[in-house]
Amino acid sequence: MIQTRGSGILLHITSLPSVYGIGDFGPSAYRFVEALERARQHYWQILPLNPTQTGYANSPYSSPSAFAMNTLLISPEMLVREGVLRKDDLEPAPDFPEERVAYEAAVWYRERLFSLAYERFRHSGPERGYETFCDASGWWLDDHALFVALKDRFHGQEWREWPEEVRTRQPEALDEMRRSLADKVLKEQYLQYLAARQWSALRRYCTGRGIQVIGDIPIYVAYDSVDVWANPGIFKLDEDLRPTVVAGVPPDMFSKTGQLWGNPVYDWPVLRERGYDWWTSRIARSGELYDLFRIDHFRAFADYYEVPAGDATAEHGTWVDGPGAEFFEALSRRFPCFAIVAEDLGANTPAVQGLLDRFGFPGMKILLFAFGEGIARTPHIPHNYDPNLLCYTGTHDNNTARGWFEEEASEEDKERFFAYVGREVAAGEVHRELVLLAMRSVARACIIPMQDLLGLGAAARMNYPSTTDGNWEWRMTPGELAGAPFDWLARLTELSGRG
Repeated sequence: MIQTRGSGILLHITSLPSVYGIGDFGPSAYRFVEALERARQHYWQILPLNPTQTGYANSPYSSPSAFAMNTLLISPEMLVREGVLRKDDLEPAPDFPEERVAYEAAVWYRERLFSLAYERFRHSGPERGYETFCDASGWWLDDHALFVALKDRFHGQEWREWPEEVRTRQPEALDEMRRSLADKVLKEQYLQYLAARQWSALRRYCTGRGIQVIGDIPIYVAYDSVDVWANPGIFKLDEDLRPTVVAGVPPDMFSKTGQLWGNPVYDWPVLRERGYDWWTSRIARSGELYDLFRIDHFRAFADYYEVPAGDATAEHGTWVDGPGAEFFEALSRRFPCFAIVAEDLGANTPAVQGLLDRFGFPGMKILLFAFGEGIARTPHIPHNYDPNLLCYTGTHDNNTARGWFEEEASEEDKERFFAYVGREVAAGEVHRELVLLAMRSVARACIIPMQDLLGLGAAARMNYPSTTDGNWEWRMTPGELAGAPFDWLARLTELSGRG
């Protein structure tokens, strides 16, 4: 349960300014933390830190590992400051665009730097911090590093297509692969160490300035992941290790055929027999990375929708009971204090609400959802809020506030919005009115996407659900960071009792 009143900004690491193609754990991240402190903010919310893949549209929600970190977030500038690289190693750098993430170019550029760093590390001998990291992280790092090496060895093939003895994890075959791929395994372990070291330093900087980091856990994992390869028994797979059912959501007013996500579904009875060990480890890992964390698609703990594998749409799926309260009771015994934010958007069923009430988890409310028909009763309008929740103008899956007003809101929506705020406003002022509503609400936590603080239009949108092109690419420019209205936000934070 959120105990104190505060506010913060939603901005993923990749969206920070950087001269190296993608936002990272470097100097701009520290400047952003300083700006948050100046604006009297208490939270910095980010998206998942897990590895991304160009083959999966660079989505942080479709990762090959639920435990590893995205090594693209390693800052070249910080590697120089740490003595890992020399300044002249960073040249020549491509002419990266300022306003969009250049994923393929960023991967190519960093691979050269990472190879240099690794070769020097390999010849200089292990560092004490590296050995400590590997000892503490081996429970996930060993399988992850081997998986990365195997993906390279088999030219990017899905693990299901690997030789049978490797696919089925026969001990002798894995031992042989660890020997033959030892150099690639060691390199990935070293890169994970560098990412962890830089993130830990940034976390300490946040803590020292009163900023808590809100992380994000996608509830499902990708099929082509180390998580499924290393733990096939906790998923609904057949004898050939193929999914029997996959995740999605049923048809609704937004989609006549539903959404077919394609992720493998957990075999919850098996997990129950094992004491929910894999999920316990996942929560423990999240506790290492974040101060509190959002669980995406929280509803699936109450009940979830599964679709027969091979179906072309999600029309013929079935609702199945999730693990419910027993799961969170097991977690509570392992973690007396763990701070979860429940992504309870969509159909908030009595079963979901029962879990929120029983365990005190705060849910989410989105102001962009508030101005349709039924405005008086919608849970997203501030006069219906319960204090124990997080209020957002929008999320990474929504349009920006200005983009919503200019492209999506009907004339009736706009009239209701004007009536609610008490005046007509131009498109360029809509974001400020929504920020004011969020900050003045009784919600104990209020989170503003950086795009809405800046008043940016639809071109700054982070993600269009159910599409694959152009997502996860928006970046804030150095000029936008320098010119953002943090002083205005600081004053508003003070007046609304969130400072």
